[in-house]
Amino acid sequence: MSWKEYYEKRIVTPEEAAKLIKSNDRVVLGHACGEPKLVVDAMVERAGELENVEVVHMVAMGKARYCQPEYVKSFRHNALFVGAATRNALKEGRGDYTPCFFHEIPGLFRNNVLPVDVALVTVSPPDRHGFVSLGISVDYTRQAVLSAKTVIAEVNPNMPRTGGNSFLEVTDIDYFVLSEEPLYQLSPPEITDVERAIGENVASLIKDGDCLQLGIGAIPDAVLSFLGDKNDIGIHSEMVSDGVMNLVKKGVINCRRKTLHPNKIVITFAMGTAEFYRWLDYNPLIECYTVDYTNDPFVIARNDNMVSINSALAVDLLGQVAADTLGPYQFSGVGGQVDFVRGAARSSGGRSIIAMPATAAQGKASRIVPSLAPGQAVTTSRNDVDYVVTEFGVAKLKGKTVRDRARSLIEIAHPAFRDELREKFSQLMGYSI
Repeated sequence: MSWKEYYEKRIVTPEEAAKLIKSNDRVVLGHACGEPKLVVDAMVERAGELENVEVVHMVAMGKARYCQPEYVKSFRHNALFVGAATRNALKEGRGDYTPCFFHEIPGLFRNNVLPVDVALVTVSPPDRHGFVSLGISVDYTRQAVLSAKTVIAEVNPNMPRTGGNSFLEVTDIDYFVLSEEPLYQLSPPEITDVERAIGENVASLIKDGDCLQLGIGAIPDAVLSFLGDKNDIGIHSEMVSDGVMNLVKKGVINCRRKTLHPNKIVITFAMGTAEFYRWLDYNPLIECYTVDYTNDPFVIARNDNMVSINSALAVDLLGQVAADTLGPYQFSGVGGQVDFVRGAARSSGGRSIIAMPATAAQGKASRIVPSLAPGQAVTTSRNDVDYVVTEFGVAKLKGKTVRDRARSLIEIAHPAFRDELREKFSQLMGYSI
């Protein structure tokens, strides 16, 4: 049987595809903006026929209706990273969080630590050779496909074809649902004066020829806005968005000096606008690999002058970073922060940067704190942290004593909190600074 015959015989409606999901199944959704729409909606419509279906994914860009209280008997969400649409379900006990480094997730599927019953993904239409691309969501999604007992793919012409190892043969997929729905998009964030100041401070640490990892949000975009005078910037990152596209067009990012995958932007997923997705399509500059490759610290370290830029919710005066919990409540996830902090530390000339506003709650609370709140998890240990940056400056922590790192962190805290931080540190440690 040719691949075309195989493909055409296995095209089903969203409703037919959803009927393949059974009670007690573990269903893994394609990640972030690669999440399918039609089959997920059809699955939720079947809620009355299902019990205890475990829905597993990282960031949800859809409505995550399966997390709503009325579906508590039908679905339970197992979050590998928490987002706005899923946060309340975890806080209210209708969902769970599984702590893990991003680069380890494919191994959880491959080694049957989290056996996959059904994978629901989005792919590009097949090419003339019978291959589809996972496009903007290769990360753990590819391994979910390879590990699942049943694979259902929405075939969408809006999904860009990306290079690297984003490709699957149509015979790797069991059923196909045709869709022309727009992909989920991430609009460029509004950048405030605080984020501009942080971006300028971070950019001061970046040199010509550096290889960057950037996260999501206003701070990474602000950093990029201050790199216009840099040359030969490279990218090895878990994700990119419109800001990277804009700097490629300006000639700032060209990856020429990269020591691993020279002349290529290497990522594992992408989030952005429809224009950005069109730019990714068939773009020979872009290579997408699974996250157990892109985020492996030993792979990251093969990039000389690797600079990781990540955010935090709080940093205590010992240098411990809390980036995924507010007190005991799961706010987001570890993601790739530790992967890249440790990879950058092993890179020749590498640096890691934690960047955040100095305050939260509209200036009423300091993000630099004497100690983390009760129950708050440490995302990145004090032994790993290199630079911490706020709008008030840069604190270099690596190689500094406890006393000196506390001094450095207080210097970049909001001035309104500095005296209190010194006093609290003295109370905690028994000596003044």
